Amino acid sequence: MTTAAARSDRRISPVFLGIVAVMAVSGWAVWTAFGSPPGLAVFLFVTAAWVVSLCLHEYAHARTALHSGDISIGEKGYLTLNPLAYTHALLSIVLPVLFVIMGGIGLPGGAVFIERGRISGRWKHSLISAAGPLMNVLFALVCTAPFWLHALDGVPREFRYALAFLALLQVTAAILNFLPVPGLDGYGVIEPWLSYRIRRQVEPFAQFGLIAVFGVLWIPEINHVFFDAIHSLLQSLGVSEFRTYCGRDAYQFWSTANPACAVDRP
Repeated sequence: MTTAAARSDRRISPVFLGIVAVMAVSGWAVWTAFGSPPGLAVFLFVTAAWVVSLCLHEYAHARTALHSGDISIGEKGYLTLNPLAYTHALLSIVLPVLFVIMGGIGLPGGAVFIERGRISGRWKHSLISAAGPLMNVLFALVCTAPFWLHALDGVPREFRYALAFLALLQVTAAILNFLPVPGLDGYGVIEPWLSYRIRRQVEPFAQFGLIAVFGVLWIPEINHVFFDAIHSLLQSLGVSEFRTYCGRDAYQFWSTANPACAVDRP
C-alpha cells in the first residue's frame, strides 16, 4: 500500500499532460501555419510552453528537496507537475502568465513549501533554491539550440519568432530568480551561509522582494540596462533582438502587427 501511495504521489498529473498537449498542438499549428494568421497559435504555444516551464521550475525545487531529505514533498503533490498543487498558484502560474501577456517578461515564480527542518547541510539548502532557475536555464538552452547550432534551415519564420520570445522569457526568469533579493531563489542560495542575526533581520522583507525588483525595473534607465544585458546574452546564443521583438509582436496578436516582421532576418 505504501508503494502504491508513493507511485500515486509521483504520477504525472492529467492537468500537466493537458497543458503539454496544448503546447504540442499549438506548436504544430505555428509550424504548419494552420489557421493562418498564426497569432492565436503563437499565443497558445508560448503560453502553454511558459506554464510547462513554470511547472518544471517548481518540480526541480521539489525533486531536489526530496533527495535532500524532505520526504513530505510527495504527499503535497509537487512531484506530479500539477500546477494546482502549488501552495500559491497565483504567484506561480497566474501572475507569471499575466506579466507575459502584458509586458513580455518572465516573472519568477516560487510556491512549493519545503520543510527545511528535515534537511541538513547548507549546500543542500542552496542547491534546492538554485534548482528552479537552473531549470529555466536548461529550458532556455533548449529553446535557443536551433539558433546556436545553426539548425534553422526548414524552420518556419513564425516558429523561429516564437522560440526566440520563449527564450527571452526563460532568460529573464532565470536572471531575476538568481538575484540575491529576499523572496527570490537567489537569496535562498546564499541564505544558509548568512548569520542567524542577518537572516532574522532580512526575513520581514522577503514578501516585498519581488515587488521591489519590479519597482526598480520600472525605472527607465535600469530597464534599458537590464534588457540590453538580456539581449546581449541572447545574441551570444544566436538569437537576435529583432527575432525576440517579432516573437513578442506575434504573441500579442491583438495588437497591430509590425510589417517589418513579415520578413525574417538574423
